[in-house]
Amino acid sequence: MTSSATNRRTVLFAAAALTTGCGSDGGGDGGTTTSAPATPSAPATSATPETPATSATTPASPTPTGAPPLATTSEIPVGGGTVFAEAKVVVTQPTAGEFKAFSAICTHQGCLVNKVADGTIDCPCHGSKYRIADGSVAAGPAPRPLPAEQINVSGESITLA
Repeated sequence: MTSSATNRRTVLFAAAALTTGCGSDGGGDGGTTTSAPATPSAPATSATPETPATSATTPASPTPTGAPPLATTSEIPVGGGTVFAEAKVVVTQPTAGEFKAFSAICTHQGCLVNKVADGTIDCPCHGSKYRIADGSVAAGPAPRPLPAEQINVSGESITLA
């Protein structure tokens, strides 16, 4: 058993050395190595057209900037809001038809806020809360309000400006 474990280690070590040798041996080989993983990424490329197809359904609404919509106005609850973690923005609707947007990054230590509840935008890390109407601090330890973000509301579509 010891010799098979040694053989396995030797093979793994050799494979690691070859991989390292290919990656560090000239820029051309690194490009070849990158091309090989790009082939398995082809299915990811196939998945990418599905994303625009989903977006293609939504862009029926005018988008002046050409940016994909974050949401429709009906998806943002009155007196509440929605956190868009990927865009790092939170959109609120303090009163019917009034939409606001703020950075979703807490001003305390940079955590991402994770929910909007009971009229506040809440950070899970240390309990900071911000008011949905203006992003001001409702409960610390946050030292500053959430910075406002620019959005466009066109018809039913909400996009980042």
